[in-house]
Amino acid sequence: MVLLKGIIICLEKKKPLSLRTYNPNHTHLNQMVLKNYETVFILTPLLNEVQVQETVEKFRQVLKENGADITHEENWGLKKLAYPIQKKSTGFYMLMEFSGPATIVDVLELAYRRDERIVRFLTTVLDKHAVAYNERRRNGEMNMQKAAKQQKESQPA
Repeated sequence: MVLLKGIIICLEKKKPLSLRTYNPNHTHLNQMVLKNYETVFILTPLLNEVQVQETVEKFRQVLKENGADITHEENWGLKKLAYPIQKKSTGFYMLMEFSGPATIVDVLELAYRRDERIVRFLTTVLDKHAVAYNERRRNGEMNMQKAAKQQKESQPA
């Protein structure tokens, strides 16, 4: 192979091979791909309800400022941790589902790391099956299926 002015020419086949370079004018490079994410974070149990809401609002604003669309939020409340973290055995759990560009995860996790009220956090990308499952769970379909199954089993044959 020989490199001539940015084009690689294969001597055996005498066909030019394209050399991939970054061109900011290409539209496909400028389009942001939106992905679905789910983040769970644990707040320190020393906060009162107002402080918890302020903290959640802070991260909601971080997401909105960076182009995310928040799909769903759940406050799981004060729960016992599986093991002590920072000498604390409980924490306030929060779940947020959102869609946004891939760069938003770094910004959000940096905000988590900088906030001392956050004990732990986890952000995951959701595939299409997880998005469908979460939608069904939010609509209560999982509980309806479970209730129908229990009702069917309790009926005499």
